[in-house]
Amino acid sequence: MASYYLALFLAMTVLNHPRKSSKTYSVKAIQDELLLNGKGDNALWENAIELSDFIYPWENEKAPFTSFKAVHNSDWLYCLFTVKDVNVNIYVERNDKTDVLNCDRVEIFFKRADITSPYFGLEVDPLGRVYDYQAEFTRKFNAAWSWPSGQLIIKTSRTGDGYIVEIAIGKSSLRELGLLKNNTLQAGLYRANCINLVGNKATMKWISWATPDSPTPDFHIPSSFGVLTLKE
Repeated sequence: MASYYLALFLAMTVLNHPRKSSKTYSVKAIQDELLLNGKGDNALWENAIELSDFIYPWENEKAPFTSFKAVHNSDWLYCLFTVKDVNVNIYVERNDKTDVLNCDRVEIFFKRADITSPYFGLEVDPLGRVYDYQAEFTRKFNAAWSWPSGQLIIKTSRTGDGYIVEIAIGKSSLRELGLLKNNTLQAGLYRANCINLVGNKATMKWISWATPDSPTPDFHIPSSFGVLTLKE
């Protein structure tokens, strides 16, 4: 019996104190408003640090190029994904948010420090459609939820060898959801690489900035998150 309670204690300790990710990203401050056009060519993006060490955590091959940049001002967090993909797959059936799940897309998740609280996902395809949701660990989704109105701007464009996604997220929504604390955000950065699409059957390879503690593909666990630090 004592061994049972010891095992239970250790399991709960792991659940409530997940492995801290070594992944951090510094979000530099800008003073002006960054106007999005989906092309990533605004000069203000030059202030950002480029993050490009995305990997296939569950594949024995090098992942195709993905980069992420972010900057912020007093009101907005701006994010830029640049994706190299010679075979962009886009699924359109009902043209609602669930279509995004069968598309090439980039993803950003946010969570609170307490893993028993909800976390929030934004998954954006090359058309600029967003699958936004609230969820609880592990994989309990509320897809009827939407990001607070007026607090999310998305612009995209196709390029000759991939696509670009620009996202502006209102800081007031990040505070309202309990995500922005002491100028830090616990966030996950990902990409779904759709390598084949037949009808509504998509075959994905999953790309991440971190290596989650899972032997099989799963971003919906605390260890897939890192930290975005908003600098003054």
